[in-house]
Amino acid sequence: MKLCLDCGNTRIKWGLHDGKNWLAHGAVATTAADQLTTELVLLPAADTIIACNVAGESVEAAVNAQFPGRIYWNRAQAEQAGVSNGYEIADTLGADRWAALLGARALHPGSCLVVNAGTATTIDLLTADGHFVGGLILPGLDLMRTALARNTAQLPAVTGTHKAIPNNTLDAITSGATHATLGALERMFRQLEALDGEVPLCLLAGGASPLLAPHLTLPFRTEPLLILHGLVQLAP
Repeated sequence: MKLCLDCGNTRIKWGLHDGKNWLAHGAVATTAADQLTTELVLLPAADTIIACNVAGESVEAAVNAQFPGRIYWNRAQAEQAGVSNGYEIADTLGADRWAALLGARALHPGSCLVVNAGTATTIDLLTADGHFVGGLILPGLDLMRTALARNTAQLPAVTGTHKAIPNNTLDAITSGATHATLGALERMFRQLEALDGEVPLCLLAGGASPLLAPHLTLPFRTEPLLILHGLVQLAP
């Protein structure tokens, strides 16, 4: 039995895997990291626990305290589980981005645009032969809207509706964030297509993915457990 933990800035996502299927999965707020075991109390005990963390040392310590000496914390490496790392310094790549790339490789054999739309949005290029070329980090949709509200005098923090051509301020803010993200995503898709010589598949994960998916005009598939899929590849 394998327990996989993805410790993000907003949520800690978890999944319990029996070697073939996910038996259960869920999430707790990162601010409630010490309550993780409460979520798992009625589930079978895990033989192996593998995790990644981008939420800082205090979160890692809070999770470690609940599973003393039992967690393997995976970090980005030069090569792992069929993926080679093209970052200038391999271990400076975020552990969540690396796990998402491992998950993408396991879920799709071809060229992949790996997108995780959460607190930040990451857009990474994975070639058909398993090479991570590089990618983008940009503010997530909520961060974009919050930045406008915080740093301007007259733009509100209220969420509007996505429109192709907005004609009011609330919709203009929401649509601006969405269009900016979609534009970055589609530009990176075209770069990967030109680089690899085949039409990639976009694998889309993260809490904001439902806000992006209806407006994508390229081949994509949502994979809510993408990072957990990557982690489970590493569990013995």
